Order: sequence, then C-alpha cells, then structure tokens
Amino acid sequence: MQIPAAFDYVRASSIDDALALLQQHGPESRVLAGGHSLLPMMKLRLARPEWLIDINELTELDYIRRDADVLRIGAMTRHTTLLESPDVGRLFPIVRDAEQVIADPVVRNRGTIGGSLCQADPAEDLSTVCKVLRAEAVIRGPNGERVLRMDEFHRGPYETALEQTELLCEVRLPVRQRSGSAYEKVERRVGDWAVAAAGAAVALAPDGTIEDAAVGLTAVGLEGTATEAETLLRGKRPAEELFAEAGRAAAAACDPVADQRGPVDYKRHLADELTRRVLRRACGRAGAEREG
Repeated sequence: MQIPAAFDYVRASSIDDALALLQQHGPESRVLAGGHSLLPMMKLRLARPEWLIDINELTELDYIRRDADVLRIGAMTRHTTLLESPDVGRLFPIVRDAEQVIADPVVRNRGTIGGSLCQADPAEDLSTVCKVLRAEAVIRGPNGERVLRMDEFHRGPYETALEQTELLCEVRLPVRQRSGSAYEKVERRVGDWAVAAAGAAVALAPDGTIEDAAVGLTAVGLEGTATEAETLLRGKRPAEELFAEAGRAAAAACDPVADQRGPVDYKRHLADELTRRVLRRACGRAGAEREG
C-alpha cells in the first residue's frame, strides 16, 4: 500500500495568509493546489512535507482577464476553465490544443496552471506552451511582487525560481496581432505523459512573412526553445520546405534519452515531424487571422 508519511494540514484564507504560513512553517511546508503531482509523490514518499498549505480557497487567484495586450491568468485557474475559455481558444489556440491532451477530465477539473508550472516536470505540457508564448510569471512574497520570464522561472527539471516563502500568483500571456499557435503530442495511451510533443507560436508581418517565431519541445531534453529553428523561420515566407528545415533544426537541438517510451532515434524523429506539423498549423491560424 502506498501511503504518505505523516503531515499536518492547514487551509490558507488569502494570499497574505498563505505567504505567512509558508514563512511560519519553513522549508518543510508545501503548497497544495490541484494536488495531482504532489500527492502521488507523497504516496511514493518521494516528497515528505511536514505541512501542506491548501490554497484551494483562494478564489482571487482563479480568473482569466484581458488587459490591453496581455491575457492575465490566475495561478489557481483550472485546466478545464482554460480549455473552455473562448478568449483563450481565440487568442492562444495552443493552450486549447494542449489542454485537450492533458491527462483526463478528472485531472483537468482539479489541476491548475500554477501547479503545473511550479512542478516544472520536463514532460509537462503547459511549461512548453508558456515558453513558446513568451509568458511571464508573477510572483508574490514577503518582499513584494516580482515578474519573471518563463525561461527565468524554470531553472531545470523540477526546479523553479520560487523561493520557499513565495507564491506564483499569475501568468501573463502577451497578445500579438496576426499570430497563431499550435501544440501536438504523441503519447502511448490517452492521458499519458508525452513520448514527445511540440509547440509553436508565430507572428506574421503585414506582407505575410514570419515576423517572429518560437518553437518548443516536451519530454525530449530541450532547455528553453529551439533557437536555431526560430532563427531559420524569421523573415521567411511560410512553406513546407521551411518547416522541414526548422523541424530538422529542432530535432538536432534536443537531447532525448532512451526509456520505456522509446529509443533516442524515434524521439528525434517525433521532434522533427511534430515541429513541422505545429508550424504548419500555427502559420495557417496566423494567416486566417491576418485575412480576417
């Protein structure tokens, strides 16, 4: 039987209360949001917090708001809310693409964007999505608020820039004109972690060339985004030959490991092929917006 080690539990009533509890209980405390990453680790005793600080009562962190050229998403926003949001689907179709293949409805009903990003699992879909969208993380702590780019927030597998006494409160996604995005994932079975996945976001210039692009990969050992592929794309007109070249560059930039999900060559092939697919879809969506 898998059971966690003994722990104490407290429910935070506000952001300030959660920050005070984190400071009071020190490094042996962990924040509980959806719990779908933390609780399995506790059952396996890979995580053994002495205190769980439940922030599910913090409805002030559950929102999606458009603010000029930024979409602001509260850290406690559930996956299901993101999936069903018309604003998210219209502005950032990559988020809807990813949410459709994250686990199952039970997990999506409880899991949160903040919990996913703070777990920093290299096979986690929304981390790649947020890097591709050049998202920012808004963090609050005893010394006030700070804002980090997603590449600054994620420092490596299962490691973020959050201090023990800080809380991720908001994710900000910049809204761009003539833009499109897409995400695609290969998994062994529905709801599983990715064998490999790719995400892309592009912005088109008025003449139809690619003004800016970002390409990310999931579960294949790519830190940050595929910068060489992005450089190849900028200033060029969308075309199958260009997508193929970018796919090869992305595959060369990743560093997959062989495991039960597949050998290295297979994962590199997926990185190449999935990059081509998401670029094709992202450019198609950006073109449709440009024409509209």
